[in-house]
Amino acid sequence: MNATEEKILPLSRLPIGEKGVIQFHEPNDFQLTLMEMGCVPGECVCVQMIAPLGDPMAISVAGYYLSIRKEDAEKIMVSLSKTCCKDK
Repeated sequence: MNATEEKILPLSRLPIGEKGVIQFHEPNDFQLTLMEMGCVPGECVCVQMIAPLGDPMAISVAGYYLSIRKEDAEKIMVSLSKTCCKDK
């Protein structure tokens, strides 16, 4: 990876308020369900809240809030973005 490429990391590692763009899903049993709920590649996602013990986490995606388990968020790979999820 060269310096111009974006860093890709699991959604579970984004701190509260951080924004990213979904790049891909690692294969898992819940992948289709997540995609049906709007977690599709190219969609902007923002971490809204994280439970006191770290699980679950609330994200905004596709215009609504979604609560997902940390183990599922670990399978959603995102690149950091400052420009997506424009505040309204």
